[in-house]
Amino acid sequence: MSLNDAAAMVAFINVSDRDRALGFYCDTLGLSVRSSDGYGDFLAAGPGLIRMTVLPGATAALHPVLGWNVADIGAEVRDLTARGVAFTRYDGLEQDALGIWTSPENGSKIAFFADPDGNVLTVSQA
Repeated sequence: MSLNDAAAMVAFINVSDRDRALGFYCDTLGLSVRSSDGYGDFLAAGPGLIRMTVLPGATAALHPVLGWNVADIGAEVRDLTARGVAFTRYDGLEQDALGIWTSPENGSKIAFFADPDGNVLTVSQA
């Protein structure tokens, strides 16, 4: 058995307020709850899962912790913006009008945003 072929990926993210986080991940991003327990929730995310664990006082990392590779980043950023997502702009990072940065090395594109706990999330197009 190989982890490459056999199992769906599970990403872990910590949040401090379950209801607020569920509102963002489900209502704003459109994910659905697969199952729940006293510690958090499993959210369906394509073929994988996100384990959203409730940790009072959780603090966000300064780097991206979760991202989605999409076919059309411009369309995805416009859709998420219409749903209320604010994309982050970084000093020194040349981003277009939508907040999308294009790598000068390989042309891949990435846009950054945060959940209500400040966890950095991304959408990208390779």
